[in-house]
Parts: sequence; structure tokens; C-alpha cells
Amino acid sequence: MARHHYLGDLAKIGEAIWYVATWRGQWVAQLNVSAAALKCGVRDRWIGWDFRTQYDRLKLIANNSRFLILPEWHRPNIGSRVLSLTERRIARDWQGRFGHPLLLLETFVDPRRFHGGVYRAANWTELGLTQGYRRTRQGYSSADAHVLKP
Repeated sequence: MARHHYLGDLAKIGEAIWYVATWRGQWVAQLNVSAAALKCGVRDRWIGWDFRTQYDRLKLIANNSRFLILPEWHRPNIGSRVLSLTERRIARDWQGRFGHPLLLLETFVDPRRFHGGVYRAANWTELGLTQGYRRTRQGYSSADAHVLKP
């Protein structure tokens, strides 16, 4: 991840599970699913949460924090296939590892770099633009605007 992902690797912050997708013993893709974004107005409005409800139920959401198709594996439909396989098992893995259910996945896509087609192909729903803040090792940054697709 550190070598090929444009954001680099990701320090573990809260609950997190790493996945490696393989085919015939070779690594195809890497994913990190971690604790949900603390605040995301477009997500919270879509769900219908007020602040108190959001605070109590945030642990039921996870964030697809990193998704990397390794350079030698860029092939048609591979991204949506890997996402679909991850979606099928994440709720069970999350419950087993952290002891509580997972009801929703979210992710953020930088629209200056990507159009989110792999998520749309995997039937994720685009909710809209966020204010663009993102978590960094130093705190938060407003450098990038993202599109939410839980």
C-alpha cells in the first residue's frame, strides 16, 4: 500500500481490518476497512441522524479507507469484483473481530483523481460532495474534496 497507493499507507486509527485479494496465490488488491468518519454531513443527512443518534451509532459504519488494485492487475471488472467479495464477508468479520454489527460501508473518492466508476459498478450509492476535510497523521486537512459512496 505504501508503495503504490497515492495516499500511502494508513496508520491504524480505531477498529480496522486489512484485506488482500489473491488469485492463484498472487496478490491482486489490498483494502483497508476502518472506523467511519467522525463527521460527514452528507452521510448523516442521508441516514437521518441528529448529533446524539450519530454519536451512539457511528460504530455501525465502517470506512473503506484504502483500496488498491496492484499495478500489474488492472483488468476489466476486477475492482468491482474485489469490492463485492469484500462486502459479502465484512459484516461477519467485523462482528467476529470487534463484537458488534456493521450495517453500512462508506468511502470517499477524490473527484480530481477518480470518477468512482468502480464503486458504481459494485452498486454503491453516491451521496454527494463533502466539505473536503480528511484525516491525516497531523490531524485534519482541507486540501482534498471527496465524494461519498456508501
